[in-house]
Amino acid sequence: MAIKDWPADQRPRERLIKHGPRALSDAELLAVFLRSGVAGKSAVDLGRDMTTHFGSLNRLFAASLSDFSVISGLGPAKFTQLQAVLELARRSLIEELQTSATFNSPMAVKQYLQLLLCNLPYESFVLLFLDVKNRLIAVDELFRGTLTRTSVYPREVVKAALAHNAASVMLAHNHPSGSPDPSAADRSLTQTLKQTLALIDVRVLDHFIVAGTQFYSFAEHGQL
Repeated sequence: MAIKDWPADQRPRERLIKHGPRALSDAELLAVFLRSGVAGKSAVDLGRDMTTHFGSLNRLFAASLSDFSVISGLGPAKFTQLQAVLELARRSLIEELQTSATFNSPMAVKQYLQLLLCNLPYESFVLLFLDVKNRLIAVDELFRGTLTRTSVYPREVVKAALAHNAASVMLAHNHPSGSPDPSAADRSLTQTLKQTLALIDVRVLDHFIVAGTQFYSFAEHGQL
């Protein structure tokens, strides 16, 4: 049965308007996004297929076009719509961080980094450059690949901090393996960059490690 034939109080769109998006399941939210189903399946059925096939929203969001299109009814049009929604979410969080002190929006920082890093199949090292009021100036990915003291060059980090006229920075990278716990190399790298940036009066406020939905904060663990 098509959703339009359901009782009004059971339709995802009407329930969202009445009760808000948190009242809806993942499949129902995806149904609102999809707008329509396919022959023999409602949009909610198709949303359930998506969550079952990928196992989690993070895997769905990280899917390539070819993986996404495996499910009947999905293709380039829906894929590009989903990528546009994810990018709008990232940009919304960037706006929040650019207009208020990051210390006032710690959850926005984590949400942004999760959207940016959690689904990457490779390690990515990024810097968040902040002004004297702890507002975000820019975000740069400086390195990719296995992160060690020899693969992340302190002089490149210094050059980037000077180019952005940053007063402080936040470091962040992801662990595609799934565990957010820092390695010995992560700890060594953090201290090396902290000491190097101190020479140009740039503070390292935190180093985040993102692993799926999990985070590790060096600052929160008293390691900075």
